[in-house]
Amino acid sequence: MRFYTKRRKMPSITIVSLIDILAILLIFFIVTTTFREKLPQLQINLPESKSAATASSEPKKAVLLQIKGADQITLDGKPVTASGLPSAIRDLQKSNPGCSITMQADKEAPFGTVVSVLDALQEAGIKNVPAVAKPIAK
Repeated sequence: MRFYTKRRKMPSITIVSLIDILAILLIFFIVTTTFREKLPQLQINLPESKSAATASSEPKKAVLLQIKGADQITLDGKPVTASGLPSAIRDLQKSNPGCSITMQADKEAPFGTVVSVLDALQEAGIKNVPAVAKPIAK
C-alpha cells in the first residue's frame, strides 16, 4: 500500500504587498499629523503702561563691566582691581549720573571673582545689575 504524499509548497512572504501597506500607512500618518509651531511653555502677557514708555526720552549710557579670567576686571574698557572697583564705580556715577552697569563674565572667570565683583557693586550702592555669561570676543 502506497500512500500518496502531497508536496507542500514552502511558505513565503510577499514583500511587494508589505511595501504597499507600509507606504499607505506612512501617507496616512503624514496626512493626519498636525503641524504646529513650537509654543512657549509659559505664555506671559505683560500689561501696557503709558507712563513707562514716556518716562525716559533719552537713552542712558550703559557701562560694561567685564570679568576675564581670575584677575582681569575692566570697567568701561579700563582695567580695575577688585579692591578698587567700588571707588571706581562711585567716580563713574559722579561723572555720568544715571548710567547703567552691565556685567559680562567670561566662561573661564572663576565664581569667586564674580562674587567679589558683585560684593563690590553692592558696596558701591548698585543693585540689580544685569549679567551676561558668555565668552568675550577677543
